[in-house]
Amino acid sequence: MRSLALALSWLTVLPVRTGEPSRAVAGGALRWAPLVGAGLGAVAGALVWGLTRVGLPALVAGLLAVGLLALATRGMHVDGLADTADGLGCYGPPERALAVMKDGGAGPFAVVTLLVVLGVQAASLAEVGAAGGWRTVAIPALACAVGRVGVCWVARRGVPAARPGGLGALVAGSQPGWVAALWWIGLAGVSVLVAGPFGPVGVALAAAVAIGLSAHTARRFAGMSGDVLGATAELGTAAVLLTVAATV
Repeated sequence: MRSLALALSWLTVLPVRTGEPSRAVAGGALRWAPLVGAGLGAVAGALVWGLTRVGLPALVAGLLAVGLLALATRGMHVDGLADTADGLGCYGPPERALAVMKDGGAGPFAVVTLLVVLGVQAASLAEVGAAGGWRTVAIPALACAVGRVGVCWVARRGVPAARPGGLGALVAGSQPGWVAALWWIGLAGVSVLVAGPFGPVGVALAAAVAIGLSAHTARRFAGMSGDVLGATAELGTAAVLLTVAATV
């Protein structure tokens, strides 16, 4: 339960007190991340459902739901996506890329990436909202859960931390590879009930994105960082939403 409390503290704005986490508790928190993501996605879906029911345009509802998710996660995942984009977009050795990511500013790569990824999420949520019904809540819950499975893959054993200190160093190498695989397989099964026959396609796409991004960033940054965890979560969520929205 300490790991679940830490996951809620890290991944949401809920005022959960956890104290200084050990490496074991931190690793356990990542394994709870998909469940926490499902809760966040359900809240976002409920907002889309409610706003469209009172007559608000679906795209506006989708944009507001994306904003709610950013607020509910303290913007950490979005910040990680932006920093990762800037790090991958710069030239030079890993040390330079990590310095760019640590700078805190948003460069052109970050701005374009945020516009595209968050725009895809918002437009896809709009399509899901227009479809109506219980799936308006269930599909975002599925997407956010699947997106957060990627963090377990990024922090798998054999991938070192790109730099000392911070979240990345605390959880680097803490996850057996089968943890992410089991989550993906289980959620692929759930996706058939939630999103129909194309649900597993979305899960597979999100898994491919996580695997590809992890491999590329591990080479580019000489390891993994907390920013890559956030980027993986946002991209995986967008992959599922886009796939389902195209077939809803």
